Amino acid sequence: MGTQPVGRLMISMSLPIMISMLVQALYNIVDSVFVAKVDQDALTAVSLAFPIQTLMIALGAGTGVGINALLSRSLGEKNFENANKAASNGVFLALVNFIIFVVIGLLTTDVFYHAQTDSQVIQTYGKDYLYIVTVASLGLFMQMTLEKLLQSTGKTIYSMYTQGLGAIVNIILDPCLIFGLGPFPKMGVAGAAVATCIGQFLAALLALFFNIKVNREIHLSLRKYPPELKTIKRIYAVGLPSIIMQSIGSVMTYCLNKILIGYSSTAVSVLGVYFKLQSFIFMPVFGLNNGYIPIVAYNYGARKKKRILQAFKYGSIYAVSIMAVGMVLFLTVPEMLLGFFDAGDEMIEIGVPALRIICTHFVIAAFSIIMISTLQALGRGVDSMIVSFCRQLIVLLPAAYLLSKFFGLNAIWWAFPIAEVVSLSLCTLFVVRTYNRSIKTLEDK
Repeated sequence: MGTQPVGRLMISMSLPIMISMLVQALYNIVDSVFVAKVDQDALTAVSLAFPIQTLMIALGAGTGVGINALLSRSLGEKNFENANKAASNGVFLALVNFIIFVVIGLLTTDVFYHAQTDSQVIQTYGKDYLYIVTVASLGLFMQMTLEKLLQSTGKTIYSMYTQGLGAIVNIILDPCLIFGLGPFPKMGVAGAAVATCIGQFLAALLALFFNIKVNREIHLSLRKYPPELKTIKRIYAVGLPSIIMQSIGSVMTYCLNKILIGYSSTAVSVLGVYFKLQSFIFMPVFGLNNGYIPIVAYNYGARKKKRILQAFKYGSIYAVSIMAVGMVLFLTVPEMLLGFFDAGDEMIEIGVPALRIICTHFVIAAFSIIMISTLQALGRGVDSMIVSFCRQLIVLLPAAYLLSKFFGLNAIWWAFPIAEVVSLSLCTLFVVRTYNRSIKTLEDK
């Protein structure tokens, strides 16, 4: 990571993750496609569960960001002891995160759905789904952590294999468990949750195998490297702001659902479908980040200014290119995209303008994502948290509420591009400040 040409290195590290995340996004979409075939209420129920699932991903991914940054920086500094501590403590934290969400799932699922809808059908579907994905979340947290360890040491091809396995298993099991095909029981919406958890658990097992057999840069051992408060603090110095940043998205989605359900449950389904579809565009960019962050963190630890700047240039070019393709798709074929989810007339009427309006922020978001990742790689996690807080809670939600009150349902979607413009402005301010303080004075070795 300190010598290979940066553009080629970023592609070689990111491409396997981008492919695996595309597969991941595909199975998220397929999940909802099959659920939509049960009925519209089933799709709404799964859409309402999205804030809790976002919260789970926030905790797992945010912890992973902290592990990734600490591990990569330690390797750049040739401090292998700290790298091993980061990896082993990361596995311990994955187990802790799992226990947290078992408790959350058992204690809050009923309250969560009663607070959002009075429909007994939606509540029943949703509770069946959410109980399973929280109580059986061990695979999710272990998979995310173990894949981060592979990515931190440049072995991204193996994380592609693990994510690919999880996605393929889920895609195969989804229709079998939802509709009761062959020897499988007909479980309805609960079947989608079971299929997801089985896929995640198998992916975690494969990731553990790769870390033990292939990942020679680190040594996993909770006995030799037991939980250490100092290491955990260093992980969460970067990871906690990322967790808070992504958790804010959970709050934002919950509140948007509350605004939209005042119009109809179909409007909530449209938002849920949007998040599934946009993941197919955003996931490759997040995959790019998983190659980008270790490169920046490693070369920052190695004091190589030129390579940091090259990484920023190539990361921006690649991210913008991906997001531009996504914007074109959302603008030109929204009816076809919604058709995958058995969209009726009402969903088409609400969804087509929604997709076309929201996608106008995609290219702007590409720059924001790369800048936020830069801040995380350089240990400026608090700055990235401030950006996310302002974007989603200070700007997006109030804008959505006011637009709904004064201009109606279709105007709500403009809150997304409005918030992204504010996000880009803040990101630029923080990155320039960080460059002047931390990068500008570096002298390449």
